[in-house]
Amino acid sequence: MKSKPRAVFMAFGTKGDVYPVAAIAAAFASDQEQYQVVFITHSAHENLRMHLRANQVMYIPVSSPPAVSPLEHYGSTEVTFSAHKREITQNHRHECTLIFEDIFGDVPNVEGDLIAINFFALEGWSLAELFQIRCIVVAPFVVPYSAPSSFERQFRKELPDLYKYLQEAPSHKVGWKDVIHWMWPLFAEEWGSWRSLDLKLSAFPFTDPVTGLPTFHERLPSPLLLYGFSKEIVECPGYWPSKVRVCGFWFPPRKWQFSCNDCAEISASGISGNLNKQNKLCSAHLGLQFFIKFPAKELPVFIGLSSVGSMGFLRNPRAFLRVLGTALDISGCRFILFSAGYKPLEEAIESYAKEASSCSEQTHWSNEGVSLFGGRLFCFCGSVPYNWLFPRCAAAVHHGGSGSTAAALQAGVPQVICPFMLDQFYWAERMFWLGVAPEPLRREHLVPDKDEDFYIKEAANMLVRALDYTQASEVKARALQISNKLSNEDGVSEAVRLIKEELRSCQ
Repeated sequence: MKSKPRAVFMAFGTKGDVYPVAAIAAAFASDQEQYQVVFITHSAHENLRMHLRANQVMYIPVSSPPAVSPLEHYGSTEVTFSAHKREITQNHRHECTLIFEDIFGDVPNVEGDLIAINFFALEGWSLAELFQIRCIVVAPFVVPYSAPSSFERQFRKELPDLYKYLQEAPSHKVGWKDVIHWMWPLFAEEWGSWRSLDLKLSAFPFTDPVTGLPTFHERLPSPLLLYGFSKEIVECPGYWPSKVRVCGFWFPPRKWQFSCNDCAEISASGISGNLNKQNKLCSAHLGLQFFIKFPAKELPVFIGLSSVGSMGFLRNPRAFLRVLGTALDISGCRFILFSAGYKPLEEAIESYAKEASSCSEQTHWSNEGVSLFGGRLFCFCGSVPYNWLFPRCAAAVHHGGSGSTAAALQAGVPQVICPFMLDQFYWAERMFWLGVAPEPLRREHLVPDKDEDFYIKEAANMLVRALDYTQASEVKARALQISNKLSNEDGVSEAVRLIKEELRSCQ
C-alpha cells in the first residue's frame, strides 16, 4: 500500500525566524490534504502546536534553545561557553537525526517527499541528502551572513576539482552561485565532521564519500530558495542563483500571536466594540487596549526588542527603562513596551514599579502589565499580533528583525530601528533608504550599558529626535504608500504555489 507523501518543514531560531515558515506549513497542509505535513522546531515555540494541529500539521519539538547567549550563566570564560555551545549543537543534531529516522527511516521514499528548511536549520540539507529527499529553502529574510573574503580563494586551493565542477555547472544545476549565495557554511569543518562521522556522508556536499571527487555522474538541480519578503522592499539582483524566488512577506495568522486562547479566538474577528461585553479578554489584553484607547492627543509608540535580551545585548535593563522615562519627560509621547519574556527586564520593571509606588507615583497593575511614569508607559509581557497593534500606534521602535520590520511596513507606520546583529542592519538601512525610518540608532542610543545621567540623557535625546523624524508628514505618507502596495500581495499563498510547482517539476 502506497503511503502518503511527506512534507517536513524545519525552522530554527527565534519567533521571527520560525513563525513565517510555520504559516507556510499550515497553508501547504490545508491546500495539499494528501500530504502528511510535519513541523520541526524548538520546544520554546510550543504554543504553535495547537495552531498547527488545527491545520493537520504534526508539531515535533527539539530541546535546543532558540538562542544561546554567552552572557547567560554557563561559566565565566569563553572556553566554557564554547564547550557548552558545542554540547547543545551535538545534542540538537542528534535529536534531528532521530526525528528524521522516525519519519523516513522505516518507510520507503514516496514521490513528492519534501524537506523545507530555513537558514538556521542547515542540518536539514545533509539529512535530506542522507534520506535522498528533495530539499528546498524557505527564508523569511535575506541571507544573514556572507562568506569570508578568503572563502573562494581557500575553496579553490583546497578543493580544486569541486570548485571547477561548481563553476562549470549549467545555470539550472547547483553551482557556484548557490554556494556563494547561501550554501558556503555547509563546507565548513563544523558540518564536515558531523556529515562524515555521524551521517557517514562525504565531508563536503556534491562529492563521493569514498573518493572525495565531485559527483560528475549526477548534477543536482539548483535548489529552490523562497524568500519571504516583497520585491517592493528588496531589490533582487540578477546575480542571484536561478532558482531564487521572492514571494512577498509571510504573515502568520493574527490569532497565532496572542498569549491566551480566548483572546486568540476573539482576535479572529478583531478586538473592537464595547470592552465590557468582551469578558473573555484576559486582564493584560484589556489593560493594553484601555491604554491604547485612553484619551490622548497622540497614539502611543510601540517599543519592542524581541530576542535582543536573551541574546545578551540588554545588559542593563534598568538603564533602558531610565532612557524611556527620560524620553517621556522630554516629549509628549506615550510608550507601549513589550518585554518579550526577558526576565531581567521584567524584574527591572517590577522593581521600578515598586519604587515608584513607594514614592506615591501612580502605578496600575494587571496580571501581565504595569503602567509607569505617570501612566505614560505601559509594560506588557504577553504577546499580541503586530498586525493588530501597529495600526494603533504612531510608530514602532524595534531591533530590525524581519518580522517586526514586515509588520510595520504592512501596518503603514513609521519605524525607528536599533539593529544588533545579522540581517537587522540590512533592514535598518533599507527602511532609512525607503524613507519610513530615520538613520538607524546605535546600540548605546537605546540600551546603554551605563546607568549614569549623562548616558541616559544622551540616549533619550537621540530616541526623541528619531521619533520626531517619524512624525513628519512625508514619512507617514511614505509608510502608507508602501502599505498600500503590500496589501495586494499574499506571500504565503505564493510560497505554496511555488512549492507545488517545484514538486510537479520533479515528477
